[in-house]
Amino acid sequence: MTDVADSTDTEMVGRPRRDADEPRLIDEELADRLITQAQEQGVELLGDGGLLKQMTKAILERSLAIELSDHLGYDVGDPAGSGSGNSRNGTTPKRLMTETGHVDLDVPRDRSATFDPQTVRKGQRRLDGVDKLVMGLYARGMTVRDIQSQLKETFDLSVSHDLISKITDGVLEEVKEWQNRPLDRVYPVIFRDAIVCKVRHEGSVRNKAAHLAVGVDGEGKKEVLGIWVETTEGAKFWLRVMNELKARGVEDVLVVVCDGARASPSDTSVRSGARD
Repeated sequence: MTDVADSTDTEMVGRPRRDADEPRLIDEELADRLITQAQEQGVELLGDGGLLKQMTKAILERSLAIELSDHLGYDVGDPAGSGSGNSRNGTTPKRLMTETGHVDLDVPRDRSATFDPQTVRKGQRRLDGVDKLVMGLYARGMTVRDIQSQLKETFDLSVSHDLISKITDGVLEEVKEWQNRPLDRVYPVIFRDAIVCKVRHEGSVRNKAAHLAVGVDGEGKKEVLGIWVETTEGAKFWLRVMNELKARGVEDVLVVVCDGARASPSDTSVRSGARD
């Protein structure tokens, strides 16, 4: 990411134009330092603390929990479990290797030790294809049918349609919580970038661009604000993205950093010229 859109007077859509004498919530000198810091550190999608690893852990553990509920015949806290003869019995740590490195899971277990999970099988130490699954799930634009197909393919699931539906619903709940979570009021810097990932759509796997908006807060901490799968990147697309961020609580951004893209009406105020 090398260029900052030069857009002196553009504002976030739906906001009144800022008066020239109105004080900023974050000064531009701080924004400059945050840009430098974020560019030096990079956006952590991979690695031990990376976003992809966190997403993978959340999806796998949610799927395993749903499988155990299906095996026991009742959900957590359901009175139906009283006197059923079997119950939840904590978790067992498991390290699973994926394309993005190892993921440490807490695998749920039952007291009678009859639970045989399919999402991550007993003795399984590696799971391939989970990176494209996770990116596809967290990016807006996937249909329920696409998600079910991708789950069955990645996990090689040979389970009932009812169980795959339950897993899909649970995974979607996990994903929607992340997609719709409230955001900070102010991000001094937002980076716009994209990575190519394989996404299942209408029965075939295609390479698609997953567009990311990455915010840097006032303490220099980076946060992926959202992921969107879009065939064509343009002003209308980013207008929709910025309106979504606004609806989730973002009120002000000082600098929008993008890679080789010109300023669009969706960008917030940027009062600095192009930077290397």
